[in-house]
Amino acid sequence: MTEETHRSALSTGYAHADLSLEQLWMRYFALGGTGDLTDVDAFLHGLATLPDHESDLLAHAVNERLDELSTRHRVPYSRVIPRVRPTTGALAALARLLESAGTAPPERLPDLLAEAGRLMDVDVTVHRIDHEQRCLVRLGPARAGSRRRLGLDSTMAGRAFRTQQLVASDREGQPRLWVPVVEGADRIGVLEVRVDGPGALDDPALREQCWWLASLLARLLVSMEPYGDGLERPRRSRAMSPSAELIWQQLPPLTATTDSFVLAGRLEPSYDVGGDALDYALSEQTVSLGMFDAVGHGMPAALMVAATLAAYRSTRRDGRGVFDQARAIDDVVSEQFRGSDFVTGVIAELDLGSGRLRYINAGHPAPLLLREGRVVKELGAGRRVPFGLETRGLIVGEEALEPGDWLALYTDGITEARDAAGAWFGEDRLSEFLRRAIAGGQPPAETVRRLTTAVLDHQGGLLQDDASVLLARWKQP
Repeated sequence: MTEETHRSALSTGYAHADLSLEQLWMRYFALGGTGDLTDVDAFLHGLATLPDHESDLLAHAVNERLDELSTRHRVPYSRVIPRVRPTTGALAALARLLESAGTAPPERLPDLLAEAGRLMDVDVTVHRIDHEQRCLVRLGPARAGSRRRLGLDSTMAGRAFRTQQLVASDREGQPRLWVPVVEGADRIGVLEVRVDGPGALDDPALREQCWWLASLLARLLVSMEPYGDGLERPRRSRAMSPSAELIWQQLPPLTATTDSFVLAGRLEPSYDVGGDALDYALSEQTVSLGMFDAVGHGMPAALMVAATLAAYRSTRRDGRGVFDQARAIDDVVSEQFRGSDFVTGVIAELDLGSGRLRYINAGHPAPLLLREGRVVKELGAGRRVPFGLETRGLIVGEEALEPGDWLALYTDGITEARDAAGAWFGEDRLSEFLRRAIAGGQPPAETVRRLTTAVLDHQGGLLQDDASVLLARWKQP
């Protein structure tokens, strides 16, 4: 294309772009153009020339504006430019999903995912983990008047969720891939990918592309869920009590990881929890952990533990240590609630550079320290009365940790769960459970899930008290 032909096409496109000369120059300059406003004006009027790459930047600035105006008019470039946006394949699917999800209501995400899958010539469905972490529930419109639920311990989907490995199946002539949907260390669900034939199950390119799609889906689920109830509602098998609703809204993600630390927690009963809560903060230098149990049940206990979390976080985020954090919790509980109300808890801070753990135990079960697959001790120092009763005698316990160590923080609802014969779950059973889990190489998230299931089963599925646990592991370098 000659310079004059290109200039003419550019002028025609500019006429459709509804831009002032100054606006065009700003867009051109933002793309890396080096000409000034006078150079651009002179070029458009045929009074001066520009190098091909500069005129192409002007063409690109005009084309971006034309795209915004949804017009079909396009300005040609001075050379052949490869098509930027693919129309099929994995990249097209990812681009379509990312673009369309930006302004979509949350409940539309499963349909947008299905559209993206069709660009990859596969049929995809997302299954989200339920609140009790016992089954995976299909998102999107319910079929045949009911919502499909897949058990974690009895299905291929559950196997993919538990192991965090891609699983292939060809049952009943329906070949499909089950791909874990994970955000960091947080297990969110499983992506079901139905393919045309069994041969596609071993296609390494398709497998990798499904991982890409599942990774993007995880981030979209996390970011879109807070904006509506459409993605949250299917996860619930029954109504949640107001106290549980309050507490769940205060909690951080129950699984988190960095390159040096990983943790996972659970609260039970999921739909009726009233007084338990946990919190943490991960950084390059330190890890902060907190486990709390407010006296009583229902909304009064939920309000108390929510206030406790607020006091703990505000002091911690102000850069103050566990001593000041405990004082702040004392002040909030004693001032805002009756004199007989209190909160038990453990707050701890680990210096990742030295392994020095500083902690305070306010009338709470002692945390367990596990090393090389066994419980080596209870952390019995730093003891004081529960938060909110008094502040005298406040001391800070210390322990030297090593990379590879585990910490287990829990509430008494774990060890005091009773079976039909009245036998407690107990500290020994808890220690043995953790020993076996670590020896089996289970990550904290799966260990926590199995532990809370074991406690529920021990008490016949009905807990008399909230049962919560927080497992944390300092990774080996």
